Parts: sequence; C-alpha cells; structure tokens
Amino acid sequence: MKLLHTADWHIGRRLHGFDLTDEQQNAFDQIEQIAQAEQVDGLIIAGDVYDRRLPSEASVAMVNQMLQQLNLTDQIPLYAISGNHDSATRLATGTPWFKATHLYLHTDLSQAFTPIELTDTQLFLCPYFEPFAAQQYFNDESIQHLDQAFARVVTEMKTHFDPAKKHLLVAHFFVAGSSTTDSETNLTVGGLAAVPTDLLADFDYVALGHLHGKDALHLPNARYSGSPVKFSLSEANQHKGVWIVDTDETPVKVTFKPITPIHDVRQITSSFDDLIASADDDSINHEDYVGITLTDRQPIPNVMARLRAVFPRIVTLGRAAGFESQVRYHGETSQQIQQKSPMALLGDFYEQVAKENLTSQQEKWARAALKQANEGGDQA
Repeated sequence: MKLLHTADWHIGRRLHGFDLTDEQQNAFDQIEQIAQAEQVDGLIIAGDVYDRRLPSEASVAMVNQMLQQLNLTDQIPLYAISGNHDSATRLATGTPWFKATHLYLHTDLSQAFTPIELTDTQLFLCPYFEPFAAQQYFNDESIQHLDQAFARVVTEMKTHFDPAKKHLLVAHFFVAGSSTTDSETNLTVGGLAAVPTDLLADFDYVALGHLHGKDALHLPNARYSGSPVKFSLSEANQHKGVWIVDTDETPVKVTFKPITPIHDVRQITSSFDDLIASADDDSINHEDYVGITLTDRQPIPNVMARLRAVFPRIVTLGRAAGFESQVRYHGETSQQIQQKSPMALLGDFYEQVAKENLTSQQEKWARAALKQANEGGDQA
C-alpha cells in the first residue's frame, strides 16, 4: 500500500500578525495534487490539524472543507489523530459516522489499541495523550512519566500485531534526540517529556507529528513529516513537504515530496541602504516574509515604514550583534538608556510626548505607582 504522511497543519496560525490562510490553502492544494499523482491508498494526518483548542469559525470551516475535499470528493481514506494543539472533544465531533467514508479520526487513547486493518498493514492511530490518561486507562497509578506511559501503550499494541502484516504507528510526540525550533510547543507534562526511540523499534514505520522539520529525527523507521507551511523564522531553512510511504517494500520505502510556498520565510542581514536599493532587483522576492537584521550603527528615521515600502511582509526588525549598543535614541546609546532608573525613563518619555517636564505632583503619583507595583511583585 502507498500512504501519504503529513502533519501539523495548524489551521488558524498567524506569523507575527500576518494571516497565513492563503499559504495554508496553497499547501493543502499541493498535498491533494501529490496524493492524486501518487495514487495513494490513504492519507495520514499526524496531529495538530488546528492551531488552538478553540479554533475560530473560519478555521473550522477551512478544515471541514479540506477533509471533505480529500475524503468525499477525492475518495481518499484518511487516518488522522489529534495533537496537543487540538481539542480532542471538538475534533471528534461526527466520528461515529466517519468510518462509513473511511475517515478514521482518533482522539482518545482507548482507540489506539484497535488497529485499522489494511491489505498488508495494520495501522495504529495513537492521539496525543498525557501520562494521566494512560494511568486511568491501565488503572495503574505507578505510571507517572511519558516514557512509562508510552511503554505500556506500545506493549498493549504489540499484543494485537498480526505477524503476516506490516505495523505502522501514527503518533504526536517529541521523540528523544529530535531537534526543535522556536515555533513548536515542547511537551513538558509528566516529568520526562520525550518518547525513547527504542519503543518505536518494533514498528515498520512511525508517522510522527509535533515537530515542524522533516529532518528533526533520523531513524530508519520513523519520520516527522514537518509542517507544510513555515511558521517562524527558525524554520526559514527547512524544506517543507510530505512523505510517501510504500509498505510494499521491505523495509518500508519513504520518499519526500516537496511543497513550494507562495511566499517563503527568510532571514536577511544587511545595511539599510542596500535593502532600499534592492527594490529594483528582480531576483529578490520582496513579497516573502522576512526577518531583517540591520548592520547600521546610526539611527534611521521612520525605519520600519521605509523598509516596508520594499519588503511589505517584515515579521521582525533588529540590529546585528555589536551594532545595537551603538544605536542612539535622542542622543543616548541603548546601553545608557538601560542604566537609567524607571523614574528617569518615565520623565524622558513624558518630555518626548508632552514636550514638557513632569510636574512635582505627577512625579509623586508616578513614584507611588512604582512603589505599589514593586510591592506587588515582591508578594507574587
């Protein structure tokens, strides 16, 4: 059988305030095209369909449209699980009749132990869970950490193995030894927040979700698909796409299929003048989402507005290391400003805005407010 492995759609996600709906729709369209071109027998979604537990109405409508397009229109079987960003309860709505169209959506740990029987493969769908869920399921209070919980889960799964078939696991966790970026939410519940790699050894393939880079883990039988869209500057150098998993091969064969974004995410380090001059350079995609690091020492008036005239999708703007302390604001370096007291900073700010000094009464109010804030912080 041939399956497509994707994960971490995070529908509803924004990039520093920028709406990513068009990017996510474009990625979905390419996933659909890859599935059709490869004539896959099914499509795996390894968790985090939504970006938050309470998705907006627009996000729900978008996910519904995507699942209907794949499952009802294209008639592709879907094998999906909930991730740590999803609301298992909301995502599970409608599941009693999903199986009639071969849409399998597992959101509860108890569902993980009944494999989906395919022609040559058993598919175990294990949604994201916390150790307490395993403690309840197995009625064992000794289960306190994720590694203990996952060991019990795998042991139970193996009792259902059909030796004549291959065994695939779909899961949404951080696996020990994986590399992360700042766009991912690390799992910290249960004390030990990583699944040991040896617990995955008995599966022919493990389709993972949670980490956004396809190269986050290097195991012969386990892969993160990564997210189909770049969600932060830390993902700028990642190659997005999906895995095609062929169970007819032994060992299982996996092939990466790339996804091309409408607008890429890039980090640029340059001088202000060079960035402005690049407006006439047709080799540069000025519509990309960019994080800009300036190498200028001098202050630049209205810098963000002027740069946005060339790069309208600036997500961050900063100064290169060694340059930031030389930047002057109203005649002072940032280092000098950092050494000022809160009252002095407030006085400077008021003077810049109101064009006059604080009155003695205003200073008394400000000192009283600062004292109250400090006392509150000491009590917290």
